[in-house]
This record gives sequence, C-alpha cells and structure tokens, in this order.
Amino acid sequence: MTSLTAVFQMARQRLIAPAIGNWARFYAAKPAAAAGKKKKLGKLGPIMEKKVIPVETDANKLVNYVCGSNYLKTGEDVKIKPDAEYPDWLWTLNTERIIPLDELEPDSKQYWRRLRKLALRRNNQLCKLKKF
Repeated sequence: MTSLTAVFQMARQRLIAPAIGNWARFYAAKPAAAAGKKKKLGKLGPIMEKKVIPVETDANKLVNYVCGSNYLKTGEDVKIKPDAEYPDWLWTLNTERIIPLDELEPDSKQYWRRLRKLALRRNNQLCKLKKF
C-alpha cells in the first residue's frame, strides 16, 4: 500500500501540480473611481458625505405656512388656516405624554393594544437573554 501511495504522490507532483500552477486567474476588475472626485476611505470603505438640508429662517413664512409639507419639486407649502376651520376633536388630542396602562380603561381597545405591545416587548427582551 505504501508503494502505491508513493506512486500516486509522485504522479501528482509531476503531472497535476505544474498544470495547476500555470492557470491564470481572472478576477473581476475593481470599478474605476469617478474622475475628479475622490472619496475618503475609512475602515469599512468609502465615507459618505453628509448632505446639508436648508432650514427656513423667514419668520413670516414659519408663522403662515407648514414648512416642509410640500414634497414635490413644484408647488408651495400648505397655508395654515384659522382655528375655526379645523374640527373640534383636533384640539382634544393628547400631545403631552403617553397615558400609562394603569390609567386606561380595561374595556377599551387602546388598553388591550397597549397590553399586547408591552407583552411582545417583554417577550423579545427575554429572548435576547443568554440561556444558561
């Protein structure tokens, strides 16, 4: 058996190894960088430059329009109407704080949705813990 394996090794060294060593490897070429622009390289690749978003500073426009409401290229922002033109329920919305679960009525849909959300959050936190 040993002589047979020695013959195979010798044949491999003389026939197969030189053929493998002469193979040319054709890897995909790296894309050329854009002419004129050089991107900074970080540890994880090119660093993206931050875009500066213009901020509205005109006081008259800030008082009379909802700035940023127009997402189209043409047109203008929505004009703010007088308070009388808006529905009454709009002024009763809770904008101060989130109502705790203890203060909600157990018969309401909002109570059960909040309870389900808290249970899902607790279950996900428990799943993240390491098992011993």
